[in-house]
Formats: sequence, C-alpha cells, structure tokens
Amino acid sequence: MGAITEVALTHVRKIGLGLARLIPVALVLLLALYLIVSTLRQYCRLRHIPGPFWSAISKWWLAWSETQGNLYLDVYKVTQRYGPIARIGPNELVTSDPYLIKHMTNVRSGYQRSEYFYGMRFDPTKDNVLSTRDDNAHTKLRTKMAMGYSGKEVDNLEPIIDRNILALIHLLETQYILPGKPFDFARKAQFFTLDAISDISYGKPFGFLANDTDLYSYIATIEEQLPTIMLTTVYPWIVDVLSSPLFKRLLPSDKDLIGLGRIRGIVKGIVAERFGPDPKTQKRDMLGSFVRHGLTQEEAESEVIMQILAGSDTTATAIRSTILRIITNPLVFSRIHTELASAGISATNPPPSEVISDHDSRTKLPYIQAVIKEGLRIHPPVAGLTSKSVPKGGDTWKGVYLPEGAKVGFGAFGVMRNRQAFGDDADEFRPERWLNSTTEKLKEMEMTLDLAFSNGRWQCLGRNVALMELNKVFVEILRRFDLVVLDPTRPMKTANAGIFLQSEFWLRGYKRD
Repeated sequence: MGAITEVALTHVRKIGLGLARLIPVALVLLLALYLIVSTLRQYCRLRHIPGPFWSAISKWWLAWSETQGNLYLDVYKVTQRYGPIARIGPNELVTSDPYLIKHMTNVRSGYQRSEYFYGMRFDPTKDNVLSTRDDNAHTKLRTKMAMGYSGKEVDNLEPIIDRNILALIHLLETQYILPGKPFDFARKAQFFTLDAISDISYGKPFGFLANDTDLYSYIATIEEQLPTIMLTTVYPWIVDVLSSPLFKRLLPSDKDLIGLGRIRGIVKGIVAERFGPDPKTQKRDMLGSFVRHGLTQEEAESEVIMQILAGSDTTATAIRSTILRIITNPLVFSRIHTELASAGISATNPPPSEVISDHDSRTKLPYIQAVIKEGLRIHPPVAGLTSKSVPKGGDTWKGVYLPEGAKVGFGAFGVMRNRQAFGDDADEFRPERWLNSTTEKLKEMEMTLDLAFSNGRWQCLGRNVALMELNKVFVEILRRFDLVVLDPTRPMKTANAGIFLQSEFWLRGYKRD
C-alpha cells in the first residue's frame, strides 16, 4: 500500500512540475495574444486612412524618425504620398490641410491637446503654458501672462530689442567682419535671441553676445539631449518614469554648472528675488507682469524656462533660415537693397547707433515684410506634431472619419507648401507672392501662415515679440553687411526635434559702404 502511495505521489509531483513549467509559457502566450489582438484592434480602427505600413502597427517608425531629427521631412513626404490626412502611428495621424488645422484649433473646437504635450514639460514634474492640457488651467495661465507678452506692461520693450540687435551688430563687425574672419551665424543668431528673451523677460541679458560664447554649454547640451528628450512626445509614459524619485536625480538640476540645469538655477534665483519681501524687486518687465497678475513662484520658474528654451530657438531658426535664402537668391537680395535705398536706408542712415522702428519696417518696407512672411512659410520654425485629440463621438472631415481619441498632428512643411493656398510654386522661396496676389488669395495665404504660430486658444503668446525682432534684425544686418556662404554645397547643418537644431552656418561678411 505504501509503495502504491509513493508511486502516486511521484506522479503528482511530476504533474505539478509540468504545470509549473507550463505557467510561464501560458503567460507568454497570453501576453502575445493580447498584443496581437490589441494591435489588430488599433490597426482596424484607422485602417481607412492610408500611411506607411509599419506605422499602422507600431510606434517605432515615429520614434526612429523623431530621434534621427527627420520627422518634419518624413511626415511631409507621407502627406505628399498618401494625401492630406495620413496615418503615421497606431493611433496617430498627420495632416497638411490648413483648414483642418484651423478647424481643430478654433476656440470652440472640441479637440484637446493630446499626450504629445507632456513632452513639453521641460521639468517633468511641472507643467507650463505649453504643456498644460486642461483647458481651464491653460486659459487661467494665459490670462495671467497675456499682458506681459503683449508688451503693454514691459517698459521699453522695443528699445530692449534694439540694444540687443546693436550688440549683435557690434559683435559681428568688430570680431569678424572688419578682421575678415568667417563666423558661424547659426550660433550668433541664437546668442542674440537668448540675450533678447532674457532681457525682455527679467531685465538682464544672459551675456552670450558680450562673451561671444555658448555660456554654460547651454546650446551644445540642448543639441545633444533634445532629440532624446522628444521621445517623450511619442511615449508619454516616459515623463511619469522620469518624475519618479528613482530617476529624478538624473534630471538637470539647478545646482548644475552647465546646460539646462545651470539656466534653471539662474532663473530660479531671479524668480526668488521677485517673490522676496522687498516690493522694489518688482520691475516692469515680463516676469514682473506675470507676478502682478498672480503667477505663483513655481509657475513663474516654469514659464521663464519655457520662454528661454522655446522662444529663443524658434526666432533664431526664422532668422537663420531666412538669411540663408536671402543671400543665396540674387533677385531677392537685389530687390531688398533697392527697397532700402528707396526708403533712404543705408549703411550710415539711420546712424549706426539707431535701429529701424517696428512701425517703419511694417509700413515703409513692404518687400521686407514679404520676405519675412515667405521665410516663415518656407521654413516654419516649429515643426513638431503638436497633436490634438479627436473629441468624443469622433469627427468627419471632407468625408474622412476621424475616430474619437485619435491624435491628429500638424504637418508644418506640408501645410506651408499647400498648393491650394500658395500655388503650384509653393516649394519655391518667392516673396513676390505676398505682393502680387488678389485680396482673396492674400487672405487665404495669411490665414495659413498664421498657423505657424498655432491658432485660437493655443496661439503662441510670444508671436508679437518674435515678429518685432524679425522686423528689425534683417534690415539692420543687410543694410550694414554683405554676407557670403562659405560652402554653398552644405550651407548649414539642420536637424529637428520639434524645434530646429541648426549649426555650422559659416559665413564671411563684408562691410557695405
């Protein structure tokens, strides 16, 4: 009897061991089945919208393109091949239709910011006006900041921009043009925008121009790290991981000596002074306006950091890409100088110590205005997807059904090269289109171009400040200097991580008589 029992127990043990070995296999099979079913469901949900095959079943296509700095061109090619609404991910779409973008971003639109915007948290633990997805919270933040961005509560806004333009001119002339040395204009343009935005924001430039160097290796660090950081727009869950205590210590710290952490440290110190006991610290600059209208100390820190990172890079991109197209296009270059001469603007008039007013640039130099618009159109500074989520119940656009919760991204280069809006030569840099079009066509082009600054409740708060800088800087550089690209076959190194990372734009300059 005991022998029989022992044999039975042995069989039971063998069966138990067999089952124990099967459990991991079963779990793997269940996980594989779940992944197959969920992938099929995602695929079927948007199967009626064309796009690259692999993008329909995985985000790897999107992630790879993002980390390589080519997403802005890849999605443009997708819309060129598959149409104005195309699929670029399991739940991700992109559009080159300006009217759909306007429809999504209208004030009364039911579309919301998607999880893409978690990647706009430059501190993973804190939101800013760019990353905030809740409409009510976003509106409250914008209201507190609107007067500061409008310039109405910033003393001497235009003179602040003027003195930073003069600092740029002085650097170029004394250190490079008169000595006959080539220079990387990509860096100098960003030195200018970084100094200008810090001067406008809290009354003191960082000093990039004065020192003629990448202070704290800030630009180099951003160029190195931003493509990886932007993976959070593809995989938003990374933000939660980075916010955890385990990874938080690896993030930039305000105690760092270089990079974004060093800039954060400077900003944190300046903001702390404004919230101190002495009311005299409240200056009439942009930060002072934010504080007066109710921003908390933590909110002020986040917003100023966002201004510096997003505001300086975008305006620098507009300056660099437009200058490149001006100096490599003899017809545009010649017509600019003809207009400047007709307006009495030369190397010495206005005097070298003066900068053209924003009003005069807008009203007396129509061709310059056309060049600025065409520069923003042909190379929109913000080329991230900035996706919006389709509202509850879904939406239908021109016969295409957009399911609830699908993310629809902004294909910036496709929108700005839309042939219906800009004509068959939309791929060409041709400022004349802004001067020779009918009133109706001009209205359509203006509406489309405005989307470069977003639209409605999400329109860029810094739009007017950026345009004021552009209205001045091209006039002041071009009336003083002739610029030549050193290597026309490779004029500038460009990559994109939502915003453009441009470098090695080597020029040689000559002083105009």
